[in-house]
Amino acid sequence: MTVDRKKIEDAVLALLQLGLYDGNRAWKTFDWDIMDSLHEKGLISNPAGKAKSVALTERGIVESERLFTQLFGSDDARE
Repeated sequence: MTVDRKKIEDAVLALLQLGLYDGNRAWKTFDWDIMDSLHEKGLISNPAGKAKSVALTERGIVESERLFTQLFGSDDARE
């Protein structure tokens, strides 16, 4: 099976939305290669620091919200 890294990056960025606190911070709980790639794309702060969290950039927040809705949103009113 070939893995689509773009889809994984999109899912990780969307899932960072779930753990946001202090407006734009999220815990570093995902694969380091994916986190590095998101950093290289300007979507999050450098994950290599000593902090246990990363900050989403303004662009990262917008894209994270969009992807979260796209990947996990539902028009279904049932919970």
